Amino acid sequence: MSILDGEMPLLNGQQQSLSEYQGKVVLIVNTASKCGFTPQYEGLQTLYDDFKDQDFVILGFPCNQFGKQEPGAEEVIGAFCQKNYGVDFPMFAKINVNGPDAAPVYNRLKEASPGVLGTKAIKWNFTKFLLNREGEVVGRFGSATKPESLRSEITHLL
Repeated sequence: MSILDGEMPLLNGQQQSLSEYQGKVVLIVNTASKCGFTPQYEGLQTLYDDFKDQDFVILGFPCNQFGKQEPGAEEVIGAFCQKNYGVDFPMFAKINVNGPDAAPVYNRLKEASPGVLGTKAIKWNFTKFLLNREGEVVGRFGSATKPESLRSEITHLL
């Protein structure tokens, strides 16, 4: 099973097939609106603007599992991202990334690319997974990794 299998709802409730992103370089990020790392939306949007015409996409997955830092409904999340950071990359409905109710895409990501010492759990908001055009995880980056620091890796994959 590919990491990019299945469908998931976007913030607007529309179902989106993840397979639509196969063949692209993909950066998957669990996000939150009330986190110390929230300003990373700006760097993510800059990467998306710079590379979206070269088959690069960012997929944002809001999550409220860390410090309850994404408490709002989907409409609130979308309005916040658009108003404050101009986000126009695909943003999905709120999910869990850990535990028994974790979204299948996140279970596949964690299996493909465990964290430090083999731990599979996502540690915090803004953990990033970089996938190559074949849909393979080529990097897992913690919350403190700024989006702009991934520029050379993304360029190499494009």
